[in-house]
Amino acid sequence: MHLDKTKTYHFIGIKGSGMSALALILHGEGYKVQGSDVGKYFFTQQELENHEIPIFTFDADNIQSDYVVIGGNAFGEDHPEIQQAQALDCEFYRYHDFLGKMIEGYISIGITGSHGKTSTTGLLAHVLSHLAPTSYLIGDGTGSGDEEATYFVLEACEYRRHFLAYSPDYAIITNVDFDHPDYFRSIDDVFDAMTTFANQAKKAIIACGEDPLLRQIEASVPIHYYGLTEECDIQATQIERTVEGSNFDVIYYGQNMGHFSIPVYGEHNILNALAVIGVLLEEGFDSVQIQKYLANFPGVKRRFSSRQVNQLTIIDDYAHHPSEIEATIDAAKQRYPDREIVAIFQPHTFSRTTALLSEFAEALKQSDVIYLVDIFTSAREQSGRVRIEDLASLIGDEVELISQDHLSPLMDYEDAVILFMGAGDIDELSKHFEQSYAQLRPNLL
Repeated sequence: MHLDKTKTYHFIGIKGSGMSALALILHGEGYKVQGSDVGKYFFTQQELENHEIPIFTFDADNIQSDYVVIGGNAFGEDHPEIQQAQALDCEFYRYHDFLGKMIEGYISIGITGSHGKTSTTGLLAHVLSHLAPTSYLIGDGTGSGDEEATYFVLEACEYRRHFLAYSPDYAIITNVDFDHPDYFRSIDDVFDAMTTFANQAKKAIIACGEDPLLRQIEASVPIHYYGLTEECDIQATQIERTVEGSNFDVIYYGQNMGHFSIPVYGEHNILNALAVIGVLLEEGFDSVQIQKYLANFPGVKRRFSSRQVNQLTIIDDYAHHPSEIEATIDAAKQRYPDREIVAIFQPHTFSRTTALLSEFAEALKQSDVIYLVDIFTSAREQSGRVRIEDLASLIGDEVELISQDHLSPLMDYEDAVILFMGAGDIDELSKHFEQSYAQLRPNLL
């Protein structure tokens, strides 16, 4: 696809996490970008405003005939701006189709998997952008464009098989698990989608060797497996997990590539780092330079984001699947080994809650104390038969439901780690709690 710097690129739904990131990339690469959305504030618009990218409220008059129009996947063909774009015969793309065509001009690395996509993409983007000119798109709404970019790093979401619009040079696959039950029929359906994506990779596949399903992938390009066992091509050994992060040696096809450190927590982040190291070694980058930039990774939005209020530690995390909850609690125990871990979880969508109800209960039991927030109603699911009380009853009688109007049970904690988890609006609840807690104990600030 030829991008034209004389054109205006208009994003319908520019505040979406993927859309805002893509808009920032185009802007950074020197293209004229604007977009439209609802008037409500979203955190993704902050960076757009920082870069002075115009944001309009939805209106058919926003569209002109010479615009290239990118439509967000949340909006149907009946959207007035999409209808206007079609009426004016504008060059029109859906988000994933535009992105799939755009990456053709780069050495591209697509990161997918049921869990860990955003953290792995963020880690790779951080390291690679220090090693070579790189544009990157992360699922937390972060996007960066470099006019000199030779590499393009992108998070490739499997939902509704949108990632099949991408044919990257490298495919990183972190794991296969059953999720998005409103779309996928079974874990075999998820695996089928992942396999199709893997076979669209042009150079190689970097896959987690700890995942038995990923061991079954067959492809025409080389598959490099990473993990913690000797059966893996890229292996972490001599692992040391501390309150500062994780340290380990990397064995790459039998050769020790040196000692690596990452300032993040949990076994899952060691695996994520191995995926990043693997693809960078495949591209011929120096292991010493990889070590250097892995060691100062700042993290990504809403992935184990911590802040301190008096002696209380508050952590926000996007974990919304049982496997992610277990990984987040594991990371909290590593970082705070002598502290009480208080889990507060908001389920995301009724279909996911129904399909994984018992798994949620077992995962949450890894924490010391559990509180629940009512199920988040997404735009695609407003109601369902399952109730938050159903999850509470599986966990036990001691579980209490909290909300913005009922935070009293949390106010008595003084030296605990309060872990807010979910993909809905639970981050707003954590901010409200932080403000209320600080007001209650001003003498300790």
